[in-house]
Amino acid sequence: MNIMEMASTAGNVLPEKYKTMTMEDMENRVHDIKNRMGKRLYIPGHHYQREEVIQFSDVTGDSLQLAQLSAENREADYIVFCGVHFMAETADILTEEGQTVILPDMRAGCSMADMADIEQTERAWTKLQELFGDTILPLTYVNSTAAIKAFVGKNGGATVTSSNAQGMVSWALSQKERILFLPDQHLGRNTAFDLGIPLNEMAVWDPHKDELIYEGELEDLKVLLWKGHCSVHENFTTANIETLRAEQPEMNIIVHPECRREVVALSDYAGSTSYIINMIEKAEPGSSWAIGTEMNLVKRLIANNPDKNIISLNPNMCPCLTMNRIDLPHLLWALESIEEGIIINPIKVEKGIADNAILALNRMLERV
Repeated sequence: MNIMEMASTAGNVLPEKYKTMTMEDMENRVHDIKNRMGKRLYIPGHHYQREEVIQFSDVTGDSLQLAQLSAENREADYIVFCGVHFMAETADILTEEGQTVILPDMRAGCSMADMADIEQTERAWTKLQELFGDTILPLTYVNSTAAIKAFVGKNGGATVTSSNAQGMVSWALSQKERILFLPDQHLGRNTAFDLGIPLNEMAVWDPHKDELIYEGELEDLKVLLWKGHCSVHENFTTANIETLRAEQPEMNIIVHPECRREVVALSDYAGSTSYIINMIEKAEPGSSWAIGTEMNLVKRLIANNPDKNIISLNPNMCPCLTMNRIDLPHLLWALESIEEGIIINPIKVEKGIADNAILALNRMLERV
């Protein structure tokens, strides 16, 4: 084994020297490494990342977009993914064998993705098959673990994004009578509702109680929603909207479909991260917007659109805690380690899981 092969994940303990450096020193070091490594290094940055990290990204975007762009980049030896764990997994699945995907801080996870583990999912699938027979097609939001993507791929289903969810749900319901939508109940519910499926034809699977929660008749159910959610988007409430309507009625309210159904219903617009960005960028100068999504992105939209009045829909909102794990010290640590011949926090998805996950991803990519 060479030193690269022997390198371990090195834990999450940031070496002390990075805690005492100035921001200027760290920024200069990252610039220098990027210049030295050139095209051998590729840094994708998710929209929700800190500005101190985003400034060094070669490309910014949503999770699937970044994984696809990483896959298209055949020149990079090292892909240092500034996002969260499931995003780096998808990048590893889609990139070449000889490319190494690195997550600067292994604590950068996603609470939503963690709400559906493979043991829970397989147990739920068995029980749901007993209830409904072979009438269910599984779909998973790309905000899920590689193991869940693999489960969906193995069972004939596909991944979805917040941008293409309507098309993918329509496709799935043309294949089977019902769908199981993992792991975000709100995106699933909002998507199905927009497609004309009434709420009484939807149910929620509670993985902790192994119980299907529903109203109406069991045989009428079409959409089985996993009881999961985004801890950021679930914090936008109808009270936020009612207060804003009373105090600033001129505000346009735009939210992400990971928000609760009642929040989406009271908003003026709802759509994916890319949709929100495009709407704000194309909005009339002087227009006013309250945005229901992650705070780092809202702050960036405020900075990039000084001709508009932009606020967060929830004035007490904080950035996504797990997204915020990746900071400049961790990024620099990852890059300097590469130059020293040590890989910290590599992301490698087991081949069997990757092969089945590819099936789920490709079924989506063939339709978008």
